[in-house]
Amino acid sequence: MDAVLKKAMPKSEFMDKPATDRPSQEEVERAVLTLLRWTGDNPEREGLRDTPKRVAKAYLEMFNGYDLCPADELGRTFEEVAGYDDLVVVRDIRFHSHCEHHMVPIIGRAHVGYLPDGKVVGLSKIARVVDIFAHRLQTQEALTAQIAGVIQEVLNPRGVAVMIEAEHMCMAMRGIRKQGSTTLTTTFTGTFKDNPEEQLRFITMVRAGQSG
Repeated sequence: MDAVLKKAMPKSEFMDKPATDRPSQEEVERAVLTLLRWTGDNPEREGLRDTPKRVAKAYLEMFNGYDLCPADELGRTFEEVAGYDDLVVVRDIRFHSHCEHHMVPIIGRAHVGYLPDGKVVGLSKIARVVDIFAHRLQTQEALTAQIAGVIQEVLNPRGVAVMIEAEHMCMAMRGIRKQGSTTLTTTFTGTFKDNPEEQLRFITMVRAGQSG
């Protein structure tokens, strides 16, 4: 028998897409041209002639999270799960984001777990939620909390656990210039927040099979 699908009702905090008065394509290309000149290079040379257009196109792709609603991805759930109510973990969700302070890449992995309360969501939807939030200007702390928050808000499970491991290019490429250093953040809600044993179980499942 097919699983029962139910449409969850996303809350307004996550339905609202970030609003901004976006400039035109021409304005963006002029801004990139200014940056190219500011570096000291010659924007008229062959290799840079089409760079403003390419950068504008790339930014539309890398920051398309502002045009998408993560709550919508969680809207269709499965209620016929043969009584399964134990921990669900989606591990090693690779993502890239951009630091809101320097607009340079953040590259990492997200691990997401939740304890269902009568319904589950398609596993690919969890990865989509990670990508939507990641494709915005971010701090790792905010990204971790946002992923946990929307899953808790929309699915209303007994608890959500999110762990993110990431390397920040603002540390590797500038300032202290320490390559290979990673930052680890976690957010726990519900049962995970109240019960250290559940936190440990989640972390153990995340680490299982990883070489480090």
